[in-house]
Order: sequence, then C-alpha cells, then structure tokens
Amino acid sequence: MFEIDHVQLKNLFDFQLAWESLPFLLEGVPMTISLAILGMVIGLLLGFFISLGRSSNAIFLRLPSRIYISFMRSTPIIVFLFLIYYGLPIIGIELTAFVAAAIAFGLNSAAYIAEIYRAALSSVDKGQWEAAKALNIGYWNAMRVIILPQAIRIAIPPLANVFLSIMLGTSLAAIITVPELFQKSQIVAGRTFDAMTMYILVALIYWPIGIAISFLQNRLEIRYGKYIKQEIQ
Repeated sequence: MFEIDHVQLKNLFDFQLAWESLPFLLEGVPMTISLAILGMVIGLLLGFFISLGRSSNAIFLRLPSRIYISFMRSTPIIVFLFLIYYGLPIIGIELTAFVAAAIAFGLNSAAYIAEIYRAALSSVDKGQWEAAKALNIGYWNAMRVIILPQAIRIAIPPLANVFLSIMLGTSLAAIITVPELFQKSQIVAGRTFDAMTMYILVALIYWPIGIAISFLQNRLEIRYGKYIKQEIQ
C-alpha cells in the first residue's frame, strides 16, 4: 500500500526533479520582478495623465480617457500581448518580447491606476485648491506641491494591490517567450514531460513573492491609514 501511495505521490510531484530544477526556475524570478516593476512604472506615469483627463471639464480630454479606461478594463491583457509583439512588426515596429510585455502590462494597468489616482485626487479637500488659487499658485505647482503629496498617501495601498496583480499576471508573458518564471517551468516540463511538478513548483515560488508584496501592502495601509486619521482629527 505504501509503495502504491508513494508512486501516486511521485506522479503528482517529483521532489527530486523539483529540487534539481529549482535553480533554473529561480533564474526567471529577476525577469518576473523586472517585468512587473517596469509595467507598473509605465502604468503609474500613463495612469496619472489619464486620471487628469478623466477628471477634466474638457470633453475632448474626458471622453477619450473614459473610453480608454473602459476598453482596457474590459479586454484581456493577453490580447495586447499578441497585438504588440506580433502585430506591431506588421507596420515596421519590432520590439523584444520583454519590452512588448512591459508595454502591454503598463497599458493595461494604467486604466486601473487612473481610477485609483482619480479617487485619491477627488478625496483631497477642495479648499486646498482654493487656497492655492488664492496664493496665486499655478495649477501644476499646486498639483506638485500641495495636492499630489496628499493624494499619494491615499493611493499607495491600492497601488500595491495593482502591483501584486501585475506580478502574478507576468506569467502570461511566457506566451510570447519572455524568459520569466513560468516560461522556465514550461521549458523543464517540455523536456521531462512532468508538467504537474513544474506547475506546483512555480506556485510554491510565487507564493512567498505574493506574501512579501501583501505584507508590504498591509504595512502601507496601516501606516498611511493612521496618518490620514490624524489629519482628519
């Protein structure tokens, strides 16, 4: 009975193969993290300007921003991975798989980040704008010096959640041959014909990464939550 159970367990997860393949899979972790960070940076920059357009009184800014947010939030990111990596070369624009994936994740996350920014900016008391106007402080200076520092404290916790989503979503980049964590596991799975062991191992590697990001998110929520409460009081 023990031998049968042992064989069944090995068919599900081969510990020796997992241990031997672990260094190779870990080589993909820096690529995974780099891709998530770059996608987040693109999303942060693009999302900021989209949020300003979304909140603008000018319809030629507000309408395109709303359409962009609606479209990106309703379309699978895998579509943009294929469009950017395989579609752009048709018009003469060739990008590496890593760059194409980073742009795709950045464009997609920008829609979510824009809404976070908009909510954070809207939460800043209108009196701050009025005070800046009374002091003859220009729009961009007021935004940079007065409004953004307050809004960022509110936006940081949900932005950490977006980063976690990007980090976990980077596995889709394996489809366009980005050598990240999941793509490494597929290479080993194709060579050993043991996909189950590799996918379980990948899940076990992603787990502590997700825990670390979630821990950071919780710390930020506690820190800035207390700060905001102190301001309100």
